[in-house]
Amino acid sequence: MKSLFISIEGIEGAGKSTQLAFIQRYLSENGKQLKVTREPGGTELGEAIRTLLLTPTETGMAVDTELLLMFSARAEHVAQVIKPALERGEWVLSDRFTDATFAYQGGGRGIEQQRINELAQWTLNGLQPDLTLLFDLPVELGQQRVLSRNQGVDRFEQEKVDFFQKVRNCYLERAEKEPQRIKIIDASQSIAEIEHQLTRILQPLL
Repeated sequence: MKSLFISIEGIEGAGKSTQLAFIQRYLSENGKQLKVTREPGGTELGEAIRTLLLTPTETGMAVDTELLLMFSARAEHVAQVIKPALERGEWVLSDRFTDATFAYQGGGRGIEQQRINELAQWTLNGLQPDLTLLFDLPVELGQQRVLSRNQGVDRFEQEKVDFFQKVRNCYLERAEKEPQRIKIIDASQSIAEIEHQLTRILQPLL
């Protein structure tokens, strides 16, 4: 089978990092050459932009600035990491991709979806994941998990419940519109049950 591009998405506290490690192990054990990356980030320039985007500051960042920085990092990510890996026949596993921008900057910040679409068409030339795994759970549970880490929160994690509810709603709306690509994972379940859900989705692709 040809190389595949898989992204994972979800609000804060959905357990993406834990499950990314499981997905990486599962695919590698089944013989897939895998490039694991993340957004914003994935390149030296992208990681610098990530720091700008995630570091809490006393002054606010304009929503258009945030949107353009996201796509600047993504354009570099696609050109330097994702496309070359796919062309080499590798599978790509990315912690977030364009769906996150529609959810966070579109749903959360209120930027019109059409404006995001225009940037996506300009920078990505039609590239999108073959499969997106959406880790979904109630916002309140996600926030409890974030706070239980006893770590500092980043610029997005410090947002209020209403922001994350809008983000979650946007993710679910996108999943409803694209059920063949976006598969919803019930992230409120135990780790073992989540891994079982993932296996059911990934096994037919091998």
